[in-house]
Amino acid sequence: MKKTLKILGIILLIILTLLIALPFAFKSQIKDMVKGFINENLNAQVEFSDVSLSFIKSFPKAHVSVSDLVITNFEPFKGETLVTSKNIALTMSVKELFKTSGDDPIIVNSITVDETLLTLKTDKFGNANYDIAKDEENAPTETETETGGFAFDIENYSINNSALAYIDDASKMSLYVSELNHEGKGIFSTETSELDTKSEANISFTIDSSEYLSNNHIKLDALIGLDLANSKYTFKDNKGFINKLPLEFNGYVQQLENGQEIDITFENPETSFKNFLALIPEAYSKNIEDVQTTGDFKVKGIIKGISSEETIPNLDISITSNNASFKYPDLPKRVKNITINTAIKNTTGHADDTYIDINTLDFTIDNDAFRSSASLKNITQNMLVNASINGVLDLSNITKVYPIELENTLTGFLKGNIDTSFDMKAIETNAYERIKNRGSASISDFVFSSEDIVNPIHISEANMLFTPETITLSSFKARTGNSDLNATGTIKNLLGFLLSDNTLQGYFNVNSTFFKVSDFMTEDDTPSADKDITHDTESLKIPKFLDCTINANAKTVLYDDLNLKDLKGTLIIKDQQAILKDMTSNLFDGTLAISGNVSTKNETPTFSLNLGADGFDISQSFKELELLRNLAPVAKIFQGKLNTNMTLAGNLDNEFSPNLSSVSGNALAELLTTKINANEGEIFNKLEGSLSFIDFDKLDLKDLKTSLEFANGKVSVKPFQVTYEDVTIDISGSHGFDKNLEYSAIFNVPAKYLGSDVNQLIGKINSEEAKNINIPVTAKIGGTYINPSVETDLTSGVTNLTNQLIEIEKQKLLNQGKGKVEDLISGVIGGNKTKTDSIKKEQSNSVKDVLGGIIGSNKSETDTTKTNVTKDAVKNVLGGLLGGKKK
Repeated sequence: MKKTLKILGIILLIILTLLIALPFAFKSQIKDMVKGFINENLNAQVEFSDVSLSFIKSFPKAHVSVSDLVITNFEPFKGETLVTSKNIALTMSVKELFKTSGDDPIIVNSITVDETLLTLKTDKFGNANYDIAKDEENAPTETETETGGFAFDIENYSINNSALAYIDDASKMSLYVSELNHEGKGIFSTETSELDTKSEANISFTIDSSEYLSNNHIKLDALIGLDLANSKYTFKDNKGFINKLPLEFNGYVQQLENGQEIDITFENPETSFKNFLALIPEAYSKNIEDVQTTGDFKVKGIIKGISSEETIPNLDISITSNNASFKYPDLPKRVKNITINTAIKNTTGHADDTYIDINTLDFTIDNDAFRSSASLKNITQNMLVNASINGVLDLSNITKVYPIELENTLTGFLKGNIDTSFDMKAIETNAYERIKNRGSASISDFVFSSEDIVNPIHISEANMLFTPETITLSSFKARTGNSDLNATGTIKNLLGFLLSDNTLQGYFNVNSTFFKVSDFMTEDDTPSADKDITHDTESLKIPKFLDCTINANAKTVLYDDLNLKDLKGTLIIKDQQAILKDMTSNLFDGTLAISGNVSTKNETPTFSLNLGADGFDISQSFKELELLRNLAPVAKIFQGKLNTNMTLAGNLDNEFSPNLSSVSGNALAELLTTKINANEGEIFNKLEGSLSFIDFDKLDLKDLKTSLEFANGKVSVKPFQVTYEDVTIDISGSHGFDKNLEYSAIFNVPAKYLGSDVNQLIGKINSEEAKNINIPVTAKIGGTYINPSVETDLTSGVTNLTNQLIEIEKQKLLNQGKGKVEDLISGVIGGNKTKTDSIKKEQSNSVKDVLGGIIGSNKSETDTTKTNVTKDAVKNVLGGLLGGKKK
């Protein structure tokens, strides 16, 4: 017995080993079989990661699976994916694997499809991406078809967690099926049998931009009779659900040579109005079991006729309800007097003749009645729309009658009496003669709040009149925060904007007594005081769909700390640009004028502006305007008036502030009646410490004009001149937006400021020309505005004074007629020891002694007399020039 059991165990082990090992032996054969079938039948690129065979998964049958299947189209849909599938599995008898001759078809018993996405497309020329079967001349012969490939003897099949998309460009129709789960069980080998199916999915259906189903949940349990001999499939016991609305089906579908014959009727088995609420997705309708309803609701339909490339079945579908009402138990109000009378019909079999009549859609909340009707014709081509709305709606009642969770609280009254008729091509092409709008609409006491705005917007009044071409905004009054708005204007192409991709055109006159910009900004939109904080958010964009002109007139506009008075001008928004025209305002006790544009067409927004300031208060404007501070930071210590014309362009950051490193342009500035608070500026403190003979508080800046150029983060100041008493100062240089300084100021100092020794020397010459000698003193200003550095250079002053004294003395001797010119020149430049040479030596030594101390040269070894003279001279000069009393 032990031996028998041992032998049995060995046999079972061998069988199990064979069941595991055989698939590896047959793997290449299976791959060749699948690839051969594909190449014989499909005109497309097919890829898959693996083909596997198992004798255990579906024992005693073989289990073949294809993993990661991808089918990609050739022309005219080249590169587009038709099918992706995680796994497709086939079950068949083991003997089917040994049909190696190809003379007999391989019979498949079951199919399982997992996580598959099928995308079906038809272009405007009628080409279909799923038409990938090879042409007859390339396809297998009739004999090959009968004796090779696959045949199906299905016992069960399933499609799990899959999706389908169908897009028809010609008819502008799209169907999306998601979360599709479908299974069927039956026997297909006999001529007549039954197929038991269960299906569940979410469906969206759109025709020509009109959405008829929006992710609606569909469920169908159907017992289908199969008459394979006549290709007829009959609905025997069937119940479907649209969301939670039950529908019963009866009838059949029969396959014909030119299409399908369809004869199906359906209706909801119950008539309670609660069935209407069941149509609404549960996410919006919530729990409808406890809802109190009155009245009826009935859906009935007949679909009958031939479905082919030329025709569709006739349709007669009705949706009706009479004098119904509903009330949610936890909400205070009831919707009553509900009347619905809608029909979907086609009596000719031509798709273009399908039409929808919403004859009545009425309801009442409290005493506010709302009535509407509409008809849609030619829905597959150029849809014709005729609609009417007449009623009053208290917006605050929406959440009191229906369990909808609004992000923003709504209040206010909406009134409308509008009739409209149009065709869709008229909307798309702005053919206003075919658009018939008539009526009016108004809203009052409307309050809108949102996380996207700081303060609720209260529209006290808005009235609109509708005409075919325009909507006239006859009045619009609103407040938010401390701001008020009052507007009138016209809106063009509102329907084109709502129903198509057209731009929204408008022309508005907007008035405000007080407009605070921060009332319209969130905290994230407000520029941060911390310049080191960066934001990864995308830049704001001016919408593509806007094409409007706004004439603005505001008494006061408050932006940060800027208080603009009497703001007037025109704002044009078009093609993702905001264009400012003739914008003026009173600011800083002067007048501001702006023109230019801001564009967000590119990834980085840009701006280009012309700015004019007339009579600006200098101190106030340079303290409060960051742009002016960066162009001329030192100007904030000035007092007086400023006129300037400025042209600048550059990039904007995410908060629509100028990126200073990108700004380029130029400016012409004129200072009027200006004085300096020098003690408030570190630069002037440093200059006064080096050049004490100048009182910078007394600089004469009246009528000063200068020009600036800026680019690459640097401001270049063209040379200009200012005066202090009889000292002229020539200034030029540049500074960066990073606060670094590179300036030069040349002080042309009269000799009288250089002390008694130099003045005695000049007095000896006894010449009017000598009395008017000026010495250039160069001050080089570097460092930064916070920590400036000042260096004075007197080298050129020494040379200049020496040369001037020699020249004056030479001319004096020449005028006296003493000696020949050649002798005099020879004496001046170091010839024979003449009287001129003696004079020159005396003058040069004096200048060197006096100015040598100013430029800080090292003392050489000299006699005691010279040292004492030099010390006295330096003391006298420093007293007048660098450290003593101001003259």
